[in-house]
Amino acid sequence: MSQDVRRVLVVDDEANIRDLIEVALRFHGFEPVLAATGAEALREARERRPELILLDVMLPDLDGFEVCRRLRASGDEVPVIFLTARDTPSDTVTGLTLGGDDYVTKPFSIDALVARVRAVLRRIEPRSSAPAGAAAGSDGVLRVADLELDEERWTVRRAGVEVELSPTEFRLLAYLMRNAGRVLTRAQLLESVWGWEHHGNGQVVETYISYLRRKLDPLGPPLIHTRRGVGYALRA
Repeated sequence: MSQDVRRVLVVDDEANIRDLIEVALRFHGFEPVLAATGAEALREARERRPELILLDVMLPDLDGFEVCRRLRASGDEVPVIFLTARDTPSDTVTGLTLGGDDYVTKPFSIDALVARVRAVLRRIEPRSSAPAGAAAGSDGVLRVADLELDEERWTVRRAGVEVELSPTEFRLLAYLMRNAGRVLTRAQLLESVWGWEHHGNGQVVETYISYLRRKLDPLGPPLIHTRRGVGYALRA
């Protein structure tokens, strides 16, 4: 696995939840690996060595607690965040006692879930492991050259000038900045920014790239570059 990407194993028997989490993790720069059963989770954990596991408690074979118990018994200390529809204090205590690192109750906000993933990774592995590209500073702001994007305040500035973006433009720019210097294909951008409903519609990517260029280029040298026949890269 590239040191640029944090691999997260997502274990849930509901395909729609797996797909939702997968898209969100990809958008935020993670590499998701999917499993639908406890047995698959144990196999993927052994073979793919994820840096964190999002683990549903209610699985069709082994429940999430048993999966975590077996991981810990084998000496695997990978961080685990339990996902569950059950919200009883005893379940929470059970999960944390078995060696879980956090406990998220369904239904959950996908943004809040990603924030919990980041928080656990920071707590468990505090050494620097930011992805290549625009690493967020201590203030949580992404920076490339004179371009700054603050995800918490939903603001963008270039050369000190605030730039008004639509929600889709903002998500697209954030993804480009997190992967600064890399050439991203249209398929990658569609999957990570728009999700599966626009899959195959490359024209929407070109349209929004042009929107961003119209707003950013008047304030300085072009930052978004086209690799003909491949895709786009953001770099100084």
